[in-house]
Amino acid sequence: MIGLGTWKFAVDTVFYNGAAILTITHDGEYAIKVELPDMTGMAIAVGDITEDGDTLNGTATTDMLKGKDIPCSITFDGDEAEGVMKVPFIGKLKLKSGKKIG
Repeated sequence: MIGLGTWKFAVDTVFYNGAAILTITHDGEYAIKVELPDMTGMAIAVGDITEDGDTLNGTATTDMLKGKDIPCSITFDGDEAEGVMKVPFIGKLKLKSGKKIG
C-alpha cells in the first residue's frame, strides 16, 4: 500500500487557485477523500482506485461535470507526491508540490 495519510497539494488554474487536501486510506480497498479548503460547495468523489508501483490511479467525479469521468493519478516519492487529473473541457489539472501532512 502506498500514499496512506493526508497530503496537501498546490493547485493553480484559471478556475481554482489554492490547496487540495487528500486523505488516503485503505481498509480492504483504497479510498480518497478530497477537500478544497478555499472553495465551498465543490464535492469531488474518487473511485476505481488501483495501485501501479508508486502510483495510485482512479476516476474522479464532480457535480460540476455531471456524467463525466475524470481520470486521475498520483505518484508518490517518500513524503512527496505529484498528481494529474484529465478534466474534460479543461485539460490536465496538475496537483503540484504534494507534501505529506498527516
